[in-house]
Parts: sequence; structure tokens; C-alpha cells
Amino acid sequence: MKFKVLILMCAFFAGSIISAHAFEKDIIKTKNGNNIIITFIKHGSLMLEYKKYYIQIDPVSDYADYSQFPKADMIIVTHEHADHLDAKAIAVLEKKGTILVTNKSSHDILEKGQIMKNGDKSNPVDYLSLEAVPAYNTTPGREMYHPRYRDNGFIITIDGTRIYVSGDTEDIPEMKDLKNIDVAFLSINQPYTMALEQAVYAIEMIQPKIFYPYHYGNTNVEELAEKLKNSKTQVRIRQMQ
Repeated sequence: MKFKVLILMCAFFAGSIISAHAFEKDIIKTKNGNNIIITFIKHGSLMLEYKKYYIQIDPVSDYADYSQFPKADMIIVTHEHADHLDAKAIAVLEKKGTILVTNKSSHDILEKGQIMKNGDKSNPVDYLSLEAVPAYNTTPGREMYHPRYRDNGFIITIDGTRIYVSGDTEDIPEMKDLKNIDVAFLSINQPYTMALEQAVYAIEMIQPKIFYPYHYGNTNVEELAEKLKNSKTQVRIRQMQ
């Protein structure tokens, strides 16, 4: 009986470990032929890995057991909403030397972190740079969800490869200024972020090589592949629900 219980307990813990690492992953080749591994966690939560340097974006404990992830070298928080900012997840992921990047309102809640505002740039390590870009609502009556100048999207350049993570935003005109984007993550989730047609327009402005919809809730993002079938952008749908 004790032996059976032991087997069941081992199976349970093994299953927990497997499930924590069962998220979808993609490998992106950098300009120099190195690998960036993208882990699609859930909603707005992502992990980027480059040569064992780990970047967590908007980690939230409800979406994953972060104790089973590597400690983060960098944590990026786009804004202070609870589906993006989670002090518990940050605490689990932090180690000595972890760089925490936030907007001002998230910094005020956490009482720590490096504040970046729209337009700020940072070069924390020689192969990696950050640029904070605008993220906000434009539809009348929705501006209060994500007011202009408060929240960030980010361009993360790793080994010459430019990855745009939009944060919570609509198809804002500043997207026309985003150049040479290799990979784009755009939030699709009305009324808080973009509708499908807005995402199509955003892609037309940005013209990334690869586009991943994220933060999409119950939106049927499969429609985007059809809407963008004549685009030069490759649409990749990954599990983020």
C-alpha cells in the first residue's frame, strides 16, 4: 500500500514538472544565426531565451508555476493591470542581478525597478537593447483602459533581431514608426486592445516578418491568417489561452 502511494506521489510530482514545461515554444534564428527561444505561456506572458539569458515578459502566477522556470535575468512589465503585473511571480523569478523594467505606475506599486517611459532606450547587455514604445487605446469611450503616455510596448533587439511586444494597445499611428521588425506580438482582445481588423491594419503599418497574436482571450484569431493571406508577413497562431 505504501509502495502504491509512493508511486502515485512520484507520478503526481513528475506530472507537475512536465506540465510546467509543456508550453509551446518556437525558435527564431537571429541575424547572426543564433537561437532565440520563445515560450508562449498564456495571455500576455512570454519568455525569451538567448544563450541561457532569460527574459520574462508580464509574468503572472495564475498562468504558470514560475518556480519551475529558470530565474530571470530580466523581467519586463508593460503596465500595472493585474493580468500583467504580479509581484508574487516577480519575487519567484528574481535573483541577484535581475533587471526589472517597468513603467512608472508599475514602479509605484512595486516600489522598485527601472522606469522606462515611451521613447526611452536601454542597452543592458552588449547583445540586447530595449526601446519603450507607446501603447494606448484610441477608440472613444475606451481611453481609460490604457491612457496615452502611461503604458509601454517594447522593442527587444537581441543579437540584431528586433522583437516587438505591443503590450495593451490599439492600432495607434506610432506603429508606422516601427521599422525593421522581425517578430511582432500584437494584443487582440476587444474592448481593451485590438479587434481583428485593427490587427490587420497594424500589420500593414509594421510589416513584420512574423506575427504572433497574443492576449487574445476568446477571439477567433484563426481568422487573421485568412485576412493576411496576401501579406508578406507570416502569421503564426500559438496557444496563449
